[in-house]
This record gives sequence, C-alpha cells and structure tokens, in this order.
Amino acid sequence: MKKNALLNPALSEVIAALGHGDWLVIGDAGLPIPPETLRIDLALTKNIPSFLDTVRTVLEEMKVEKAIVARETGQISPHILAELKRLLPETPFEEIDHADLKARCAQARAVVRTGEFTPYANVILVAGVVF
Repeated sequence: MKKNALLNPALSEVIAALGHGDWLVIGDAGLPIPPETLRIDLALTKNIPSFLDTVRTVLEEMKVEKAIVARETGQISPHILAELKRLLPETPFEEIDHADLKARCAQARAVVRTGEFTPYANVILVAGVVF
C-alpha cells in the first residue's frame, strides 16, 4: 500500500507524469470538463472531498510554479482565494475571467472534480520542476 498522502491511483499517475509547464486543474463539482480532457472524478457527495482538502493533498506531491484562478473567485469566494495563496505563498497567481478558465481546461493534462459546492472553487496548477 502506498505510504504517502495521495492514495488515488489515477491522480497519483497523472502527477507523476507531469512535465514542466503542464497543467492540472482542480475544480468544484460544477466545473464543466471537456469530453476530450482526462477527468479524475473524486466527487462523492456535496463537499466531499472538499476543494481545499484536494488541493492540500495534491500539493504534497506536486511542484507548482504558477496558479491560475478566475477573477470571480476573489469576488464571490474570497476565502478560497485567500487559502490558495496561503498554501502557495511563493507562487505567482494569474487571474483570468471564469469563462477563459473553463476554456483552458481543454489544455490541461487532467481535470480533478471534487465534491465542492462553493462557487468558483477552481484552480489551474502549472507544474514546476524540483531541481
């Protein structure tokens, strides 16, 4: 049995395969996922697993060089943006329109769907390198 925090095999495999600059999206339960994009669906029920719990777990395994969020996140769900910035204190953030964030999901290696019911709880994590 795997010893580290991340136990989901599909998510673990995607993170292990990321190269520098690849995108991994973590989204709320309502984020539309393009049919051609790999979907890792963790949603079990309302808010389980939560967006922030999923981000925390992914960050134990993934080096992130940049985070991309919707402008609406800070306007509608400021606690989500504040916690993301706390979890990624040295990471630059780019803010874009939510419609643009949804469109960019098609460029991601995978989109992770959580059970989160908080509006605009979505982030694109851009993979960095550990050396």
